[in-house]
Amino acid sequence: MCQTIVHRGPDDEGIGVWGPVGFGMRRLSIIDLAGGHQPIHNEDRTVWVVFNGEIYNFKELRADLEKRGHRFYTNADTETIVHLYEDLGSDCVLKLRGMFAFGLYDAGRQKLLLARDRLGKKPLFYGFSQRGRLLFGSEIKALLSVAPELAEVDPEGLLQFFYFGYIPDPLTAFARIKKLPAGHLLEYAQGQIKVRQYWDVPPYGPHPEMSEDECLEQLEDRLSEAVRIRLMSDVPLGALLSGGVDSSVIVALMARAGTVKTFSVGFPNQDFDELQHARNVAERFGTQHHELIVEPNISTTLDSLTRMLEEPFGDSSMIPTYYVSRMARQHVTVVLSGDGGDELFAGYDRYLVSHERRHFDGIPQWMGRFYREQVYQYLPSGFLGRRFAWNISLPARERYLDSICVLPALHRERNLFSAEFLRWIGQSVDPLRQFQDYYSAAPAADPLSRLLYLDTKTYLAGDILTKVDRMSMATSLEVRVPLLDHVFVEWVTALPSEWKFRPGFQKYIFRKLAERLGVPLTSLHRPKQGFAIPLVHWMRKELRHDLLSMLLEPRTLQRGYFEPGAVRTIINEHLRGRRDRTDALWLLLAFELWHRNFLEAFSNSRCGADRSELCGVRMARGVVTSPLARESAL
Repeated sequence: MCQTIVHRGPDDEGIGVWGPVGFGMRRLSIIDLAGGHQPIHNEDRTVWVVFNGEIYNFKELRADLEKRGHRFYTNADTETIVHLYEDLGSDCVLKLRGMFAFGLYDAGRQKLLLARDRLGKKPLFYGFSQRGRLLFGSEIKALLSVAPELAEVDPEGLLQFFYFGYIPDPLTAFARIKKLPAGHLLEYAQGQIKVRQYWDVPPYGPHPEMSEDECLEQLEDRLSEAVRIRLMSDVPLGALLSGGVDSSVIVALMARAGTVKTFSVGFPNQDFDELQHARNVAERFGTQHHELIVEPNISTTLDSLTRMLEEPFGDSSMIPTYYVSRMARQHVTVVLSGDGGDELFAGYDRYLVSHERRHFDGIPQWMGRFYREQVYQYLPSGFLGRRFAWNISLPARERYLDSICVLPALHRERNLFSAEFLRWIGQSVDPLRQFQDYYSAAPAADPLSRLLYLDTKTYLAGDILTKVDRMSMATSLEVRVPLLDHVFVEWVTALPSEWKFRPGFQKYIFRKLAERLGVPLTSLHRPKQGFAIPLVHWMRKELRHDLLSMLLEPRTLQRGYFEPGAVRTIINEHLRGRRDRTDALWLLLAFELWHRNFLEAFSNSRCGADRSELCGVRMARGVVTSPLARESAL
């Protein structure tokens, strides 16, 4: 299991076995380089822990624990967890400020505790093997390495991918493997599992009234502290700098503590090259700036990255995230990033679109249903306004959910998917239910705050933080995210929505903070891009022959997920410029590459020299079978 995740921890390996319990750990050494070997134990060796992440308040916690009689044998933040557990049990997680996923074994109580940090910065997967063993790990491949029977593909997980481009917690692409959701812990004792939530985003908007100057003062002080405590490190540290407002603010605050190493990537296509913006910020704050023009062999790059991913993943910004992480790792071991600002301060354009389309709330429900059920399917797929009319025909909540869906197989994209695939999914699965429940249960009164809560629970953990973790860990780089410090998040959440979003002024108060810190105006007043890529150009040029043709190969079409004619229509519409189908095509490519580079590679490694039909991972026409589900027959 450890060998599958060496990239996450190239510096050290630790293994401990106590009767029926075994812990393994690959370590990226950052604090207490010499003495932080894991697993780590308490004084009488009855409590053991393996831990991935950083606890930023561990020194304060340690001082308090030592006053209460606990004895430490390392200087690592990890040891704080076992002593806190001795005093507080599973509630020890409430004291931790940081990013973490850990497994803790209490030998006295014969109990296992798994925990994941509040926002989901660190991943944690678990599942039961055929022999009844509970397995957990930072990546799915660690579980599959000892329990290949868990590689039973979940049609509901695939459906979520087609809808959203990622698979939200707690699902994975595999029916018998789950993600422990952010802010949750799992207790396992006497053969029973109990999963419970220990933290949630607090209520939106109950903050006492304050002036703009007072708000800015507190915002600066609180974010400054979140940045400061993340500068703790025994190894070199830097920052990822896209040139946007979020990363620029983080760099501005880091620069107060000394010279910062910053890292940026750009592309030859000038429409997507943000290097000049990043240079302006680096020059303004006197950083040691490093940059890279990425001219990837995109086919080779995608082939490589999709081999690293155990689930289909459709966020194309994983490519520049990987390249900037790889460059940064040549100079530092830890970086800070500006992720999370859009979910906190309403920075995504979709919030603006949702606000503008509220004018369609008055459309009668019967009229909307008539269009969707009696008109939409008979209009040509390239008909101008066809999809827009579908969207505005929906009630407000469903309208937003439709706007974030890429390939909704049970709704407006049914014609793309085969009847076999739709039967495989079944009638009881509703891919929107979880999202609807988050929206309805949001601790907020206004629509914008409900959307922020929804995206924090789904898109942030399932897409943004997954991308950052996987691409950075592929290069053995640790990324810290000050904007997602849970103490800071709780304060920002309480701000009224008008501090975050005003028509024409997204991220209002945060942009005011950036101005106050001296961030160049060019970084404040430009369209949001982040580490964007020229995907629409690649689809019509570099990818046209190498990868788009892959979608029409018999090997792809015979899997049985899609209707071949519908796939050809999407490709033709895009290449002829009739419609921009970039997002849909990218998802189809990501899915097929995952099938080839992970599922088939995994299957073939188990089949050895046998290349029978059973070893070829596919979904057969006529009778749809879950890929890899027939393991017992191999």
